[in-house]
Amino acid sequence: MSVPTLKQAPLHENTRVMGVGAYRPDVIVTNDDVCQWIDSSDEWIRQRTGIITRHRAPADISVIDMAEGAAREALQKAGIEASQLGAVIVSTVTHPYATPSAAASLADRLGATPAPAFDISAACAGYCYGIAQADALVRSGAADYVLVVGAEKLSDVIDNTERTISFLLGDGAGAVVIGPSDTPGIGPSVWGSDGSKWDAIGMTGSMLDLRELATAGKHGGALSAEEAAVTDAAVWPTLRQDGQTVFRWAVWEMAKVAQQALDAAGISADDLAAFIPHQANMRIIDEMAKKLKLPEHVIIARDIADAGNTSAASIPLATHRLLQENPQLSGGLALQIGFGAGLVFGAQVIVLP
Repeated sequence: MSVPTLKQAPLHENTRVMGVGAYRPDVIVTNDDVCQWIDSSDEWIRQRTGIITRHRAPADISVIDMAEGAAREALQKAGIEASQLGAVIVSTVTHPYATPSAAASLADRLGATPAPAFDISAACAGYCYGIAQADALVRSGAADYVLVVGAEKLSDVIDNTERTISFLLGDGAGAVVIGPSDTPGIGPSVWGSDGSKWDAIGMTGSMLDLRELATAGKHGGALSAEEAAVTDAAVWPTLRQDGQTVFRWAVWEMAKVAQQALDAAGISADDLAAFIPHQANMRIIDEMAKKLKLPEHVIIARDIADAGNTSAASIPLATHRLLQENPQLSGGLALQIGFGAGLVFGAQVIVLP
């Protein structure tokens, strides 16, 4: 018996970023505001991180709300209707529900149903992970257009009184539409992980730990002083980091990954118009630029000064601002690299829309 030949989706040889959108919350938190909670100063924070302000979302603005704002702008700039989307990808670690996904709700709000929708949990590398997946989906013929969003409400998962990470973080969302192209617009993705440093950035506890404390309190068990505080918001798991470990890893290892992305794309640093790294720390950005020996004409994204570290949202937000302030960059090559908790990393060279 002969086996019939299966049909496969038509392939797209090339892909590109078609449009970029952003959502920045209205509440601006200064370094002086932060210093109400920690023993520090505006001068120390600026010198150590490069951050001057960060945006924070009010209680009534959710991760999905911010994602929607960024997505609508990206669709409009790309000239694409939501109904044309073949997939919706949201990278976030701060959507407060384990399930359902933020992406499914976002797709419904935009009118993208029944496009497949899913979230990515890859922290500060999540946007680059999303680009890698969108590129593959479009080139394979699985989708003609894919929406990729990085959206974070990190103010929900920090303890303002701790010093390792809370003062760095901001809220926001950035989005892009990926679609087919006549010429290559997204270079090969260099991405990966190093789980040996799994605990370098993470939460103070799990949801199971929280449930165990709540259950003990509810049933009147013998509680320690820590357990007795179960009704206090302080038991909610919040972010911490080993700053020195993360700094060394980012500076030494991520510069190598960035160079690998350049090599994979078949270009050199001289060919770049812009460098858009994850906005983690200004000193990390400066050190990476030195190691890559970026020439003076390469414009470096420094959105962190005004936006803080917004995790998965940082690269698209920085890209959006870079194009607003430097429209001549449109059509130029940009190296983007994300890295963070996991530890995970991802990088690509793209043609700026």
